[in-house]
Amino acid sequence: MSIYEIFSLLGGVGLFLYGMSTMSTGLGRAAGDKLRDILEKVTANKIMAVFVGILVTVLIQSSSATDMMVIGFVNSGLMGLTQAIAVIMGANIGTTVTAQITAFNLAQWTPLVLFIGVIMYTFLKQPRVRYIGMVILGFGMLFVGITMVKSAIAPLSQSSAFIGFLEGLSNPAIAVLFGVAFTALLQSSSSSVVIFQAFAAQGILEYDTAVYLVIGAAIGSVTPNLLAGLTTNRNGKRTAILNLIFNLFRAALLIILINVFPQILTLIQSLSPDNIGRQVANTHTAFAIIAVVAGIPLMNIFVSITKKLLPDLPEETELNEEKQLKYIVNTDALLPAVAVRQAVLETARLGHMANDNLVRAMSALRTHDEKMMKKVSVHEEIIDHLTDEISNSLIKLRTRQLTAKDSYKVGKLLLVISSFERIGDHADNILKYIIKLDETKAKLSETALVELEDLTYLTLETSEICLDIFENEDKSRIAEAEAAEQDVDDFERIIISNHAERLMRNECQPMAGIIFTDICTDLERVSDHALDAAFTIMNDESVSYAEKDAG
Repeated sequence: MSIYEIFSLLGGVGLFLYGMSTMSTGLGRAAGDKLRDILEKVTANKIMAVFVGILVTVLIQSSSATDMMVIGFVNSGLMGLTQAIAVIMGANIGTTVTAQITAFNLAQWTPLVLFIGVIMYTFLKQPRVRYIGMVILGFGMLFVGITMVKSAIAPLSQSSAFIGFLEGLSNPAIAVLFGVAFTALLQSSSSSVVIFQAFAAQGILEYDTAVYLVIGAAIGSVTPNLLAGLTTNRNGKRTAILNLIFNLFRAALLIILINVFPQILTLIQSLSPDNIGRQVANTHTAFAIIAVVAGIPLMNIFVSITKKLLPDLPEETELNEEKQLKYIVNTDALLPAVAVRQAVLETARLGHMANDNLVRAMSALRTHDEKMMKKVSVHEEIIDHLTDEISNSLIKLRTRQLTAKDSYKVGKLLLVISSFERIGDHADNILKYIIKLDETKAKLSETALVELEDLTYLTLETSEICLDIFENEDKSRIAEAEAAEQDVDDFERIIISNHAERLMRNECQPMAGIIFTDICTDLERVSDHALDAAFTIMNDESVSYAEKDAG
């Protein structure tokens, strides 16, 4: 094999991979956020989730990209592990479409495809049309790359060294391992299978060897996901391992099947007896379908194995418990009045969680401790999750036969949930200010930190009084809550005035001064939202404190 042929082979592989990447990017941009929305809304129905995985992967031509999105959703709590494995299974089928496409001999049409793609992408202005042009351009490059690979490898059939190497791959174990390594190197099972397909089409790779290479490619395809899982939380890591477990199961199952029932391969070959490229493509697709059909009943077992390999840490168990509704449980079996009371307790629990996160945020302001900052971020996600869960439960509760008083109370609870969620948002705002301080190298003076701690104490005192009023429906403490909130307002004005004097004396950095004022505003707003929650037990339509201050 000459240097020119080696360069042609490498260039063909590179152009093929770039064409695949271009197609995937163009399809993703043309679809916008719709594909992510489809994945995000996957239901608990396993079969539907499999079909969603197939659809998304066919559209973006990358099972790795689909798996990456799944890892992201699981990492953020938007998708469970059972949903994730179902989508991953579907992606394993969807990725076989590439080999089916390249099995067609479209080399004579490639120049026209490239020309159309270039015209659409370069000269047309509408974004969606340009992205479709990008897809067509990538499609053309893909076939040019395959044509270059086929031309470059043709002389290899006369190379005794290469033939000797291929004979080594006739050992099924070695072929599987080579398929794993080659796919891990390319970071794409679609690409490796298409290259194996090209070798087979040129008559230098036996079908039986290609079968084991395809099996190995499926295992090697999880490499990008395992690498991505390193930077995620425990559930993100579990998703990557889940993918590996399924593909190991798939490899073991297929090896057993084709050795016990060799007629399977004979049947696949008979579908296209004179086209080994198509036989490899059909094998890729058939193996994926067989594995998914066999794997669907075992999904829960795969998830269980994964959880045993990566068990919950004590703090993760605590976080998972916090994400669950504690009081709004089986409310359909309760009397409406009792269900409403349970909703009040659940809402109060949300308020306490928001207060606790404010404490964490202010502690992080003093220490800049990364673990504490991470806890603030995690608990903000939990607060948002519980807000949605409680809101949905209240909306469902309103459909029951409620008294006028209980119906009014449920309506008010929806407002209280919003107030508590906003308290959580203010804690998250403080986290952002800490990050900004770190980025700008600005520092709050010790005096400023002490003043903020004093304001935090007054704010939390007000919030706890208001929570007690709300939770116990104790109207007798309303005046106390109003006085406490007024103390927060007064103290905020005092320390902002002090801050202005420090600025005048150049005792405070300008950026730190801006952040100091913003934190004061956030803390004062927390007391407003807390007082709004307390006032919901009053049967009137008074304007909220938060609205008054915002105005």
